[in-house]
Amino acid sequence: MSDIKEILKERILVLDGAMGTMLQRYKFTEADFRGERFKDWPSPLQGNNDLLSLTQPEAIAAVHAKYLEAGADIIETNTFSCTTIAMADYHMEDLVYELNFEAAKIARKVADDFTAKEPNKPRFVAGSIGPTNKTASMSPDVNDPGFRAVSFNDLRLAYKQQVEALVDGGVDLLLVETIFDTLNAKAALFAIEEVKEDRNVDIPIMVSGTITDASGRTLSGQTAEAFLISISHIPILSVGFNCALGASQLVPHLEVLASKTHFAVSAHPNAGLPNAFGEYDETAEQMAEQIKEYLEKGLVNIVGGCCGTTPEHISAMAALVKDHKPRKSLVDK
Repeated sequence: MSDIKEILKERILVLDGAMGTMLQRYKFTEADFRGERFKDWPSPLQGNNDLLSLTQPEAIAAVHAKYLEAGADIIETNTFSCTTIAMADYHMEDLVYELNFEAAKIARKVADDFTAKEPNKPRFVAGSIGPTNKTASMSPDVNDPGFRAVSFNDLRLAYKQQVEALVDGGVDLLLVETIFDTLNAKAALFAIEEVKEDRNVDIPIMVSGTITDASGRTLSGQTAEAFLISISHIPILSVGFNCALGASQLVPHLEVLASKTHFAVSAHPNAGLPNAFGEYDETAEQMAEQIKEYLEKGLVNIVGGCCGTTPEHISAMAALVKDHKPRKSLVDK
């Protein structure tokens, strides 16, 4: 397999866009989510997009293919909520290994098919590791600030199971993303290091936080620089931001990362801010115009899209990056 570290020195890589946005187009019903296998499952399953890797695998493969056709170099597995902690909402904790393994296999096959057709443009699979729906450093109960809904060890064990399955399924790298609480991310990174040691493998890691609002901080209160410092002890491939904000609002935070790290820098913002109905209106052209600022300022090595983005958005980004050099690492400056 081509070395992604070497490719990053030569060109800007394109990450895919939103899986959820594309799956919404299918308008899957409760019965579609259940399929034959889960038709008698005791709790509602509609909305559990990660389950579709088992019940609608053709749709997942088709979304991956659309993003690769649009020019993406890296596709993310359909595993954003695939931990025992997040799957507890659907009473599907026992399915976590299978969900991650099958999602990785689907993405792996599609990526390999595209690489075979175009060997000079290798396609990579990133195992998507979301933040879970619990936070380790803050209390969910305003009347009990010392309470925690989850412990570091709970998270470590859940992430370790997810990582093992993703690695077994054949991912090229691991993407710890949409980090709103850095303690959760540290648990994921700790788990990854454990798996690397247990299996004697070295798998590149992408880390992507999320700035939650105009304060310029993560939900757990860190600035971009504090977030960077918190995870810089781990040997990662890239650090960046995704979700929450639109592309233009991310610029100052990417500038901080770009000026202070020797890691590659990534960005996969939303298609603008959501409207009153929670939908994203920013067109591919509008978003590309903002991404252009990243490229002209030399801020990024990897770009892609989060909520509301589609293959059209990714295609517009892929066309743009061809004309720009990747951000130079501080080591190379």
